[in-house]
Amino acid sequence: MIVKSTTLSSLENVATQTATTRVLHLINGEHFAGAERVQDLLAMALPQFGFEAGFACVKADKFPDVRRSEVPLYELEMRNKLDVFCYRKVAKLIRDQDYKIIHAHTPRSLMIGSLAARSTGCPLVYHVHSPTARDSDRGIANWFNTRIESWSLRQVDRMICVSSSLMGYMAELGHPSVKLTVVSNGVAVIDDLPHRDPPSHDSTWTIGTMALFRPRKGVEVLLESLASLKQRGVKVHLRAVGTFETPEYEAEVMAHVDRLGIADMITWTGFQTNVNEQIRQMDLFVLPSLYGEGLPMVVLESMANAVPVVASNVEGIPEAVRDGVDGLIFEAGSADDLAAKIESMVGDTERWAQMSQSAYVRQRTCLSDISMAEGTSEVYGSLLD
Repeated sequence: MIVKSTTLSSLENVATQTATTRVLHLINGEHFAGAERVQDLLAMALPQFGFEAGFACVKADKFPDVRRSEVPLYELEMRNKLDVFCYRKVAKLIRDQDYKIIHAHTPRSLMIGSLAARSTGCPLVYHVHSPTARDSDRGIANWFNTRIESWSLRQVDRMICVSSSLMGYMAELGHPSVKLTVVSNGVAVIDDLPHRDPPSHDSTWTIGTMALFRPRKGVEVLLESLASLKQRGVKVHLRAVGTFETPEYEAEVMAHVDRLGIADMITWTGFQTNVNEQIRQMDLFVLPSLYGEGLPMVVLESMANAVPVVASNVEGIPEAVRDGVDGLIFEAGSADDLAAKIESMVGDTERWAQMSQSAYVRQRTCLSDISMAEGTSEVYGSLLD
């Protein structure tokens, strides 16, 4: 399911009903990955629908320094993962600053938000960015976060799921459909996109990826596909943008690169804030995730920059990228399938141009930051009504 694009009449109706209502977004704040970009974009787009966002970080680190929005941000640090008494600071902030809705984005912030909602009587919204039970390869951590999420959801009034697959996941867990709404992720539309010719048939194509690299992102699958392409003589180079979740995992990946003999085929850029600039240096964007995705922002950002996507058939990805139209979908975990999909694109300039245009139009039509903010504001409005 994809949220419809904004219309003037719907914008005016929502703004009239909910003018200048303050919403407190509870977030972790230690990273600036896909979910954090959603939060930042909502803060910038919601005012045109009559809502003013503020942030309360319970584990502030990278987000306060990297965000683009200029809304109020409060660092209300939890002393540890089970510091439930942090809710008192949140409740005081809600009362002092007259926030009318609490919007939590992670299991940890949801735990604090549920207690603050109970204390203040404020309605609580939970944004489901990914399936908590499949969020990582750490079984104990997944179990723990799922238990916290399940307990905290008793207090939730509405759940915003970023894809239909996630809504199905939450419904299977027993959450009532009346509380579930799909609001697809969105990114800013780029009106002044620089003209770009298709990469030439005989040039080396730049295959790009961007992530907070961790096991579920499937970077090993991408590396193995590169080794296969090298053996076949397909001329590609990987531009990998992002940091690793841990130094230990980075060492594992680099050792795998050495074993495959493909170090000369890869540029590791580290963390970058200029997402659009990075994507424009790519001919194809590849997302080899194994599991645990909702609707990845990097996929939408690639489409906004008219870069065709090759991505795995995980969670909400096929809801955004139409296979053979806006990009290609491959079997998650299959390096052979990924290599075949990349090889089918490299050198086919006509197909690249068609997918580039289709991806660009699709993002503008129904996967923008405005459509995301409109859908979110409608959830807020239903609570206030």
